[in-house]
Amino acid sequence: MRTLMQNTLYTPGSERSGLLRILAVIAFAGVLALVLGVLIGPFVVPAEYNWISDSISDLAAGQGEIVMDVALYGFAGALFALALAAAHSHLGGDGWTAAIFCLVLLAGLVVVIGARNEYGDNDTGGVVIHSYLVYALGVLFAAVPVLMSAGAGREIAWARPVLLGLAVLWVISSAIYLLSPDHIDGLTERLAGLVACAIVLVLGAVFRSRGRYPRR
Repeated sequence: MRTLMQNTLYTPGSERSGLLRILAVIAFAGVLALVLGVLIGPFVVPAEYNWISDSISDLAAGQGEIVMDVALYGFAGALFALALAAAHSHLGGDGWTAAIFCLVLLAGLVVVIGARNEYGDNDTGGVVIHSYLVYALGVLFAAVPVLMSAGAGREIAWARPVLLGLAVLWVISSAIYLLSPDHIDGLTERLAGLVACAIVLVLGAVFRSRGRYPRR
C-alpha cells in the first residue's frame, strides 16, 4: 500500500502528462478561435469592410466587435498556455526561460489589443496604443521561435528547423506589413497572422508530444 501511494504522489521536478496535454489542447483551441474570428468577423461588421485593405484590428471595434474580441482573448489564452507548458517542461537554458517571459508578454499584449477599442473605430481621442503594440508583437514573435527552437528540436526533430524557418517568415511578413501601402494592410496582416498561428501550433505539438512521455 505504501509503495502504491508513493507511486501516485507527485515527485518534485517531474512532469505531469495530463497538464501538458491539456495546455497543448488550449493552444490549439486558441488558434482555432482566432481563425474562426477572422473568418466570421467580416460578416458581422458593416458591409464596406474589405478583406484586402482593412486590417484584422478593424474587426475588433464597433459593430460586431465581440466576435473578434473573443477570438483575440482565445489566442491570448493559447499563448499563456504555452508559457505555462514551457515553464512546467523546461527544455532549455536561459534562452528558453527568456522565451517563457516573451510568451507571457505576448499574451498580455493580445489581451490589451482586444480590450482597447482605440483602433479601427476612427476615434481621434486619446492614445492609439495599438500602433505601438504592433512593434512589440513583431519583436516578441520573432524571438520566441528562435529561443525555443533548440529545446523543441530535442523533443521533435523537425521542430527546430520549422521554428527557425517560421521566425524568418515572421520577420519578412512583418516587414512587408509595416512597409506595404495601406490599401493592402488587411492582406499582409493576415499573412503575418498565419505565421504567428503556425508558431503556436508547432509549440503546441511539442508539448503534446512531451505529454505522451513525461520526464522526471
